[in-house]
Amino acid sequence: MAADVARAMAAEHGVCVRPVALRRIDIETGRTEVVPVACGSTREDVCGPCAVKARTLRMAQCREGWHLDEEPDLSPREPTDEEKKIVGARADLVVAYRAARERGDDETAEELAEQVDDLDEQLRALGVRGRLAALDPPERAPRKRSTRRRQDAPNLPRRPVEDRTVGQTFGVGRYRPSTFVTWTLGSYGRVREDGTPVDPASYDYQRAARDAVHFAALLDRLWQNTRRCVGWEVQYFGTVEPQRRGAPHFHAAVRGSISRADLRAITAATYHQVWWPAHDQAVYTADRPPEWDAVRRVFTDPDTGTALPSWDDACDAVTEPAHVVRFGEQVHVKGILGGTEDAGRHIGYLTKYLTKSVSHAAGLSAAAKGEEQDEQARPVSDRQRAHARRLHAELSMTPCSPRCAVWLLYGVTPRGAGFRTTPGICRGKAHRAETLGLGGRRVLVSRKWSGKTLDDHRADRTAFVRQLLADVGITPTTRTTTGDPAVRWEPTRPNDPDVPQRPVLLLAAIAERQRWRTEYTAAQLAASGDLPCSATDGAAA
Repeated sequence: MAADVARAMAAEHGVCVRPVALRRIDIETGRTEVVPVACGSTREDVCGPCAVKARTLRMAQCREGWHLDEEPDLSPREPTDEEKKIVGARADLVVAYRAARERGDDETAEELAEQVDDLDEQLRALGVRGRLAALDPPERAPRKRSTRRRQDAPNLPRRPVEDRTVGQTFGVGRYRPSTFVTWTLGSYGRVREDGTPVDPASYDYQRAARDAVHFAALLDRLWQNTRRCVGWEVQYFGTVEPQRRGAPHFHAAVRGSISRADLRAITAATYHQVWWPAHDQAVYTADRPPEWDAVRRVFTDPDTGTALPSWDDACDAVTEPAHVVRFGEQVHVKGILGGTEDAGRHIGYLTKYLTKSVSHAAGLSAAAKGEEQDEQARPVSDRQRAHARRLHAELSMTPCSPRCAVWLLYGVTPRGAGFRTTPGICRGKAHRAETLGLGGRRVLVSRKWSGKTLDDHRADRTAFVRQLLADVGITPTTRTTTGDPAVRWEPTRPNDPDVPQRPVLLLAAIAERQRWRTEYTAAQLAASGDLPCSATDGAAA
């Protein structure tokens, strides 16, 4: 009961209900204590307060970049001395690693590789982004395919892309509208209002599964075509959401105004070709899978012992794409003015389902798992259960990447396969019942949207609160941010004697949140003299 009460109180105060216990060491005083740190989950069924906080942050990110009047500041910062030192040490280790590989000293090479991984983690922690030089050069040059457009796809005009991201103004500079667009995949068969097919036997489950797996690649091609057609660097903030039938569709807040005719033409001309080996018919089954040959270190046919072709060899034999992904004819376009109630409503609509899993947002969560729905979900019928299970069964037989173990059932050895690989069993997110084939990110943001990363937006919100407290002379009583340079953090173990139980951690987090609210309210009163009105609703700290 104590744990339930503490959890309920934490949810009421907006505190993480499943905090992580970390050991905080004050470098100046040497004081050590175990404090609760938010788990940071984006799923409402895992941690409601953290999910709401993550959604609020995404809403702020969308709002800040949607209706910009000036180009965002994209100038890179100067590298610090510590970053230069780490990059120099990494370069020396890479040279030593390649030398060890050349002389056949695999043991030394593995030790050097681990040291390089540690340095890479340090660089990422310092905020360094972008690709780092690989330890091993690629074994073969990347395969090149023809870029000639398909004959069944219309051509698009190609204009020189201007170096700007801000849209045009209308009405003698008075209006600078932006765009809200929704793209949807095509039909796989007639469906009812609940998303289930009218005729399950003729419903194209195979194409539905493949379209979901390759939907992210289709979106990449869409933005490439959009920028080439309109002639400027279009920026977007978009979310991938499921429809009731389980197919994904894409909502996007686009900076600037694009005509409906151009968007529909771009949509009709956009496609993505999947140049993978054919995977229409399985060669092996789970009862009769390929076998691993420990001597030759390859997968072989269980009857003849013949080695299966490698991924690269199978791709070399491909003469036509295994699948082509296209959008449907339905494209919803709406112009939005910044600062209006309509803009705020569409931002809320964009982020509406970010706190739910894909299957839960589609109303198929309980159906896909064979469970009963919760009280707040829509009723799940037997037709929905059958539809969800059939779609999940097709996704379990659809390869999700060149490293997917499902390829072995089609007679192809995936990349990186070894004795630990189980034919037909892939742990990729695309095969899970809760994702419905969407194994990538749910939120897609262009690089020049606001000139900031999500961590930068989070830091801005924290800096705003700290500056407000400092302006009125209030010093925060707690320091729990992991970015404080005066504090070092260490993970704890469950059997450490100084780690308190979960209810104690929750009560400590609640007490800290109450102190923070008191300080924030006092700062607001001192700054304005009016009643406090938090614009961040307690989610900025």
